[in-house]
Amino acid sequence: MLPATKALPKEMLPVAAKPMIQYAVEEAVASGIETIVVVTRSRKSILQAHFRRDRELESFLESRRQVSEAELVRQFAKLAELRYVEQKEPLGLADAISCARSVVREEPFVVLLPDVIIDSVQPVTEQLIRAHESHGGSIVVIREIEPQEVERFGVVGFEDAKILRMQGSIRLTNLAEKPSLADAPSRFGIFGRYLLEADIWDSIAETTRGMRGEVQLTDALNLLCKKKLVRGLLFEGRHFDAGNPLGYIMANIELSLGDPRLEQPLRAYLSSLQVCAEPQYSPKLTSEGRSQSDRTQQTGLGAALADRSH
Repeated sequence: MLPATKALPKEMLPVAAKPMIQYAVEEAVASGIETIVVVTRSRKSILQAHFRRDRELESFLESRRQVSEAELVRQFAKLAELRYVEQKEPLGLADAISCARSVVREEPFVVLLPDVIIDSVQPVTEQLIRAHESHGGSIVVIREIEPQEVERFGVVGFEDAKILRMQGSIRLTNLAEKPSLADAPSRFGIFGRYLLEADIWDSIAETTRGMRGEVQLTDALNLLCKKKLVRGLLFEGRHFDAGNPLGYIMANIELSLGDPRLEQPLRAYLSSLQVCAEPQYSPKLTSEGRSQSDRTQQTGLGAALADRSH
């Protein structure tokens, strides 16, 4: 998502007028969770500022008679108890989760990845909690993926797909982090939601760093499922991988279409769109830091200025 995420944390990018992380927080709250641990980097104070109460902004909005907007920003601080822990280096998802151990302790907990947005009638986190109440064990949410998507996901293995489709969940036998199509244990990928029991801590401690120097949660779960119950849950809902440009655009469009304020004008705009044969301006920086179009468009720019002078 560079260059947008050079200075702005990815989870703060707006989707349909809300930052990604707010969808995760609201999903957790709607599922009955009262305490949310946010694993962040020290430079991401903008994230904390978003959920912190801002009385000056509230007063300004109220002075402009924007009462509903003032109440909206006031509610951010009331959503849940948010605690922040710092991950000093980007060493992978499993390492990030370990940073929260002092807060979570030995309780079961849910992991939500903010750049995975799931629109569903019953929050997916609640679906996980209900499945845990029925079966116990650690659980990951899964869905069938296309062959060309396999190398982008953690992929799970299990014994009988018929059982999965009948029951909606199944015991996992192995997991692989972004395998090749030939090595994938199935065509079912993990979709950014996990309910983990305290057994995961030992598995994370035993997990070695991968090729990128990161400790992957998928690898830790692969170790755990050899010793303890780990299940895959087919979730209900529409999934958006908002952590890549196409998924981000799709999430913005579809979730905006669900907003009564935006639906009709957005539908009208989309229906009027026509595909441009060529982009009018598409600068690409060279290694020297100049736009590739700088030199090629200099003559055209001069001509345009000359036309304007007449």
